[in-house]
Amino acid sequence: MALAGQMESGRPRSIPSLRWWIGGILFASTVINYIDRQTLSILAPYLKQDYHWTNVDYANIAIAFRIAYSVGQTACGRLMDRVGTRRGLTISVTWYSIVSLLTSLANGLSSFALFRFLLGAGESANWPGASKAVSEWFPKRERGLAAALYDSGSSVGGAVAPFLILPVYFRWGWRIAFVIPGMLGFLWLIVWRRMYHLPQDHPRISDAERQMILAETQEAQAYGKPRLRWRDLLKLPQTWGTIISKGLTDPVWFFVTDWFPIYLVAKGISLKSGLVAVWIPFLAADLGNFFGGGVSGYLIRRGWPLGAARKALVVFGGVGVLLLIPTVFTVNLYLITLLFGLATFSYASFSTIANVLPTDLYRSDSVASVSGLSGTGAGIGTIIAFELIGHFSDARQASGTHSFDPIVIVAGLIPFIGMILVLLLVRNTRATDQGLVRRI
Repeated sequence: MALAGQMESGRPRSIPSLRWWIGGILFASTVINYIDRQTLSILAPYLKQDYHWTNVDYANIAIAFRIAYSVGQTACGRLMDRVGTRRGLTISVTWYSIVSLLTSLANGLSSFALFRFLLGAGESANWPGASKAVSEWFPKRERGLAAALYDSGSSVGGAVAPFLILPVYFRWGWRIAFVIPGMLGFLWLIVWRRMYHLPQDHPRISDAERQMILAETQEAQAYGKPRLRWRDLLKLPQTWGTIISKGLTDPVWFFVTDWFPIYLVAKGISLKSGLVAVWIPFLAADLGNFFGGGVSGYLIRRGWPLGAARKALVVFGGVGVLLLIPTVFTVNLYLITLLFGLATFSYASFSTIANVLPTDLYRSDSVASVSGLSGTGAGIGTIIAFELIGHFSDARQASGTHSFDPIVIVAGLIPFIGMILVLLLVRNTRATDQGLVRRI
């Protein structure tokens, strides 16, 4: 009878748990985002031969992406808050899908660097946009799990990319390989434009789900208050706590993803025997994403205050990443892999909370801006870290299996320091009483 009433009124049939379908679309965006950026990394050994690049040449191309990506997160975060999530991610994905297609026309170092710069600028909107979408569609008890869902797409995309890109390369060459992620982006756009609307406007949401979402999100809105400017946001300790939560954790993750194989070789372990171990940190990070989101949501449902539930996972992550440090005392592959896996599991739990903090603390019209600022902080930290890692690892080559010891010790300590700063900065202050940030 209810269905008949819906059909007679001309209203489309509602989709049960529509918010999780939205979460799935955000996950797919992150998967495509990482397939796109991993394409060059996968093809680098072959492109270096074809174009006679040195390692420095390749590093410069990678840094071109990272610079644009770092600066772009702040700019794109503000764009998201101005034009809205639906339009903002449409612009972003259209931009980087076109750039991916155009990369097939590259013919040397300069053109590759230019296209990677443009790709980084376009892809930088993914995390601020996804954070804003989560703030619009999920109640606070589910935001952690929703953030874990879209964030896990980075590991999945990184894992899927070789199986998608290499067969295309071996059959049709590298130019067609760059076309594939661009086409995936355009397919995603079709689904996104059909499926994403605000809960209050969505034609396929059930009345019960709409009321559940809006009961919380509308309560948190501060109608009549102007959007906070960047300088206003940067005066708030909560903003700096959010920036630090990513700025002092993401560089450690990229150290693991980009340097773990090199670290194994420095330990005297051949990549042939350690190849399976390289996958473990990615798998552990995926599990850690969902652990962090799921446990914080469980604690909220058990009656914990929002801030306490989030900070419990921050402490878990900050302490857990210290497990990187004992690897300096062993050359055992299995023990090193276990410790790295536990550390990345802990990191990902922390990272999920870092991604969800902007949605917890800020009104919808500032969520993407703050998320973008934190992404820029993470990008700058990663660039600095990579420069230092390269310098110190080269300078200590004579130390043999201990050449990476200071680097790994610092990598374990930095998130712990970040944990302490987040606990100190992310709290209720006078700005909370003034309605500038939400109570946590």
